[in-house]
Amino acid sequence: MALLAGLWPGLAGALVLGLGLGALCGWPHRAVPAALGLALVLLAALALSGAVPGRAGLFVESGALMLAAYLAGCALGSLAHGGLRRN
Repeated sequence: MALLAGLWPGLAGALVLGLGLGALCGWPHRAVPAALGLALVLLAALALSGAVPGRAGLFVESGALMLAAYLAGCALGSLAHGGLRRN
């Protein structure tokens, strides 16, 4: 919880950036979502395992959280893009 309390500005920025890019570009049709999902899974596994101690571990955990927020924003923004395109 302390990590979220300290990183909320970065998490909010990643979410807003993802929302904006998802709304502008829509859902990608290539291997990009799979690659980013794999990167998220690997970062989360590395963060949860605790294999990287100290400051570097903080960077890994922060990166995993911010990538998750960014991807959630991209997914929500792409839904808005698809809804806007249908109208």
